[in-house]
Amino acid sequence: MAGKLRETLGINEITSKKTSIWKTLIAEFVGNLLLNFFGCASCVSVIGIPIPDLVLIALTFGFTIFIVVQALGHVSGAHINPAITVGMMVTQNTSIIKGILYIIVQCLGALAGSGILRAATPEKFHAAGLGVTKLTDPVTPAQGLLIEFMLGFVLVLVVFGVCDPNRHEAKPAGALAIGIAVAVGHLATVDYTGSSMNPARSFGSAVVANIWDDHWVYWIGPILGGIAAGLLYKYVFTAPSTGPLKIIERYTAVVTDEKELKRLDGSKHDINLS
Repeated sequence: MAGKLRETLGINEITSKKTSIWKTLIAEFVGNLLLNFFGCASCVSVIGIPIPDLVLIALTFGFTIFIVVQALGHVSGAHINPAITVGMMVTQNTSIIKGILYIIVQCLGALAGSGILRAATPEKFHAAGLGVTKLTDPVTPAQGLLIEFMLGFVLVLVVFGVCDPNRHEAKPAGALAIGIAVAVGHLATVDYTGSSMNPARSFGSAVVANIWDDHWVYWIGPILGGIAAGLLYKYVFTAPSTGPLKIIERYTAVVTDEKELKRLDGSKHDINLS
């Protein structure tokens, strides 16, 4: 019983000498730092343009996630988002303690990224919020919650799809697919809620700008969406096993099809001769 509890909580994983939890935590920190610096920088204009380019914002966030997942995915899984981490926790893909540590360093990384952005931005542009996520009037908190739920849902659904161990063909394009999901979310809804998708990203901006209006929306929405998507994928959409038996079945089916094609081709040839 004690051993199972330690495994569920992830104590063995944290204390094991074979795995470096610190390396994974640093990766999550750096990933969120880059996201909040580059992503939120796209929301700031220092050349006097009052309305930021929504396409620029969407592509910057999407491309940043793409490069972070590509660079750090092998280290920590590149969650870079508490909604993804919680989705992984409820489906037992990430242990409880590790998940909690991930969320803490994700928030700290986002805070560091927004802090660096604030230091690098002339003070007269700070009033715009440095990328803080806010509900656009007349969007209500309930509507914002629904938007952020859908954003968390689509992102975590894509993450689970490309990380499915039985879908080997999805792995090469995994980072790109996740980045596109982020870009699509921003293109569709950035003028509703700021398209957070990521509680840590919103937290870092909120701390630096000291703007907390409806901040709970950006935690509850994406996390509930992530939980729903994770459970749906695990219990409904998981790809069938590609173990040895399945490989044999697939090979046998291919060989049978080839024999059938040769037989049909031979029959057709005999008919032409006659």
